[in-house]
Amino acid sequence: MLSERSAGASVDAATLLAVWEAGVAAGYAKRALLLHSAARPAADSEELLSVPVGRRDADLFALRRELFGERLEVRVTCRECGEEMEFALGVQDVIGAGTAEVADGPLAVEADGWTVRFRLPTAGDLAVVEASPSADAGADLVARCVLHAERSGTEVAADTLPEHVRQRVARAAAEADPGADVRLNLACPACAHPATAELDIASYLWAELDAWARGTLQDVHLLAGHYGWSESEILALSPLRRRYYLELCADA
Repeated sequence: MLSERSAGASVDAATLLAVWEAGVAAGYAKRALLLHSAARPAADSEELLSVPVGRRDADLFALRRELFGERLEVRVTCRECGEEMEFALGVQDVIGAGTAEVADGPLAVEADGWTVRFRLPTAGDLAVVEASPSADAGADLVARCVLHAERSGTEVAADTLPEHVRQRVARAAAEADPGADVRLNLACPACAHPATAELDIASYLWAELDAWARGTLQDVHLLAGHYGWSESEILALSPLRRRYYLELCADA
């Protein structure tokens, strides 16, 4: 838990609780933005929203390592036999596999008479698409990222690209920003069926923060009731001292 591993963390407990409070009732994109703001406190919202998704996620992996340590535990259910698989990997294993490598500048796809220039999806794009009532979020995301599209020299609107062209653009974007969609290839130990696990660091880190925040608020409740301290006084205690006082409360 963060309270035991992050005595030297640059993000203090009060800031993390504020992030958690702001995101409890929020959607995925807002929570990811809040976590990213904790990872890069000097950046404003506009800057964070303009960051490519893979680069944002690299920052979130680094924040996760700072707060909760190097080890990541992932659970996957085999679709073939229903076996529950658990495995562990390190944050560096993911980052070292190319999470932080993001192509710079506009990209292009040329195929079957089509030429499409586009940029990588950003955190801001995901936020807009999430808030959209459209039933085809993937098409909306591609359309937002297209800078110019033409077929045989004739300009075409970004939102009218055929499905096969959109797929080519999406694949090219994934190749240019591999950290935006981290997938782990596994084999089920029970039936040997291949399985793929998606590691969404924003959701993973939020779940850990949520558990930590609720536990921390329970600690504050217990210590405030026993000693009469304020929340800020309790959060200012080091994790070791806070745990020791909790043990004293239990023994009282």
